[in-house]
Amino acid sequence: MRVAIDTQPGGAAPNEDWVAATPTLAVVLDGLSTAGLDTGCRHGVPWYVAHLGSQLVAALADPGCSLAAGLAGALERVAALHPGCDLGHPGTPSATVAAFRQRDGVLDHLVLADSPVVLEGRQDFNVITDLRVDEVLPELRAEVKQHETHTAEHKEALRRLIADQRQIRNTPTGYWVAAAGPEAADHALVGSTPFEDVQAAAVLSDGVSRLVTEYTMTTWSEVFTMLRFGGPQELIDTVRKVEATDPTGQRWPRYKSGDDASVAFCHW
Repeated sequence: MRVAIDTQPGGAAPNEDWVAATPTLAVVLDGLSTAGLDTGCRHGVPWYVAHLGSQLVAALADPGCSLAAGLAGALERVAALHPGCDLGHPGTPSATVAAFRQRDGVLDHLVLADSPVVLEGRQDFNVITDLRVDEVLPELRAEVKQHETHTAEHKEALRRLIADQRQIRNTPTGYWVAAAGPEAADHALVGSTPFEDVQAAAVLSDGVSRLVTEYTMTTWSEVFTMLRFGGPQELIDTVRKVEATDPTGQRWPRYKSGDDASVAFCHW
């Protein structure tokens, strides 16, 4: 498997995405925004995604280790790296996870939260994503989108949304992400597809997938054509060009003018 990767921050703040690949594996993590709220951790989201990603890649080097088991073990090992932090804090650093692996004639996927794995089949596309976060707190989500980005009203509405999301994060009535506990791995979407049914795959953070799902400025077919001929950088550049036409979120209300964006394009 050949994998091309790229990741770029959405603005001046440090990139909270993480992407890596091997000849059999692609992983994308998208760290959750803190909106300036306390996390109980002195390390921060970029530290968390870098260590979780590294631990996950190491675990999944063993083809006998399932994607969910690898994620559970990686979560435990990262938690052990910072025992002095308050890992029970509702805002402890957390991330979405998307992983794709080639193994013994099949292609395995794992998706935890809204970073998708997109499979290009012989005739259509299979978008594997976990949108449970979109089903909770709709009133607060709508309030954020009422305001233009970079306004004080938008910032305060976003802080209220994230503060309330934290209370139901990784609970049966909320949604699941990678954080401090290994049990989150049990709630990931996992599956396998026969190798012969897939022509290519893209593992994305939602800062890229929104070009199709939220902005509706292109199709998955066009995305894969772009990836084949221009690579991940061209796809991310296209996202930025689209966002530049709506810098304050009037046409496409959103949490940030530009989100961190990551791509792993897998092909043979």
